[in-house]
Amino acid sequence: MASSGSGYDLSSSTFSPDGRIFQVEYAAKAVENAGTALGLRCRDGVVLAVEKPLQNKMLVAATTGRRIHTVDEHSGVAITGFISDGRQIVNRARDEAINYDETYGTKIPPKTLANRISAYVHYFTLHGALRPFGASTLLASYDPATRQHSLHMVEPSGVAYEYFGAAAGRGRQPARTEMEKLAINPKQADGGEASMIDVAEGVRQLAKIIHSLHDSAKDKPFELEMSWLCEASGWKHKGVPKDVIASAVEWAKKEIEEAEEESDEEDDEGMEE
Repeated sequence: MASSGSGYDLSSSTFSPDGRIFQVEYAAKAVENAGTALGLRCRDGVVLAVEKPLQNKMLVAATTGRRIHTVDEHSGVAITGFISDGRQIVNRARDEAINYDETYGTKIPPKTLANRISAYVHYFTLHGALRPFGASTLLASYDPATRQHSLHMVEPSGVAYEYFGAAAGRGRQPARTEMEKLAINPKQADGGEASMIDVAEGVRQLAKIIHSLHDSAKDKPFELEMSWLCEASGWKHKGVPKDVIASAVEWAKKEIEEAEEESDEEDDEGMEE
């Protein structure tokens, strides 16, 4: 009975005998079935990217609803899962940023904003009259006081962590594997923070990861949405210019094709041997 969730999944305030909250797990499953959202903390900023599936060929791509939103001058979020749920999280994040500014006269620190969003999301897992948010949120922020940029992710359970590279959605696991190969962790990079990739390279790598995960034979067509928060943008959250995205996508497709050709040649050589 407990393993199937029967009787224990009627309320988010009910634990199963083995300590699980099924409604929170169902919310996480909704995120897993949605488009991939990625974030990279680079040397000179943060890059966000979201795979926005086009559910119907008759849809006008620009009207399908944004997945990346600006919360404050120095903060932006990418959402995946139930987009309508994600919009409520975005609205709450904007309210928190405004209230902090009005109360303290300064921009809200990234960690404080992430903690307040996570507390709000967690609240919806505590009451039987509410349901958990079926959305994950990637938060890119810059703190003018400390001059530090950061990337956080808030999950449907209300848990929030800071990341060098974060992924949510359908392709999260292979995306994490690919991001681990990049020079984004200053402790693991050979030359420290100076040898980490910059946002320009981050845009190309995220475009490559998302296109490599997309199977045109099985998956629906998608639109790539990207933003950055970096030195080049004056540490303001802005959308990546369309020509930069187009150039990154062209580079990514070329890299993927070359990798596939090399793989085919190696297979042929192996068969000949």
